Amino acid sequence: MRNKIAYDIGRVYLAILGIVAFSFGAAEIMLSITGKELEWGILEMSGDFLAWRGLILLFTGLFYMVSIKNFTDIHQQAKAVMASVMIWIIAGMQIFGMIMGSIPGGEEGGWFSSGENFLAAYSAPYIPSLFLLPFSLVVIYYIYRLRRSEEREREA
Repeated sequence: MRNKIAYDIGRVYLAILGIVAFSFGAAEIMLSITGKELEWGILEMSGDFLAWRGLILLFTGLFYMVSIKNFTDIHQQAKAVMASVMIWIIAGMQIFGMIMGSIPGGEEGGWFSSGENFLAAYSAPYIPSLFLLPFSLVVIYYIYRLRRSEEREREA
């Protein structure tokens, strides 16, 4: 009974995460079609790969939403993990770009950035995938929890 409640909460969580990822993806695709950019607070939807990021986030949201049907099935878990990996790849590329962009000194001379310019490279705005990154890690927790409960059932 306790595991059922936890998985129902997990399914709702994945559904909400899927809707949010799908919405971000749809927004990025629409912005790429219209040729506009959006910067709202610390959120930024712009750049060269806006359409691709939007398409990936759109399918990420679909994979999350499809995976909630029977999350105890290994195939559904694979869909959720695949959706998370898609977020990790996009966010990882953005983080890597931030790191690489913070090192060179720029036009003021010198090979390396000053401390102030180095830290400024990590400031906002951020793409939607960076916001979704920590929330996508919860999938690992639910899969781990499912495996542990299956092992306990086999032992009993």
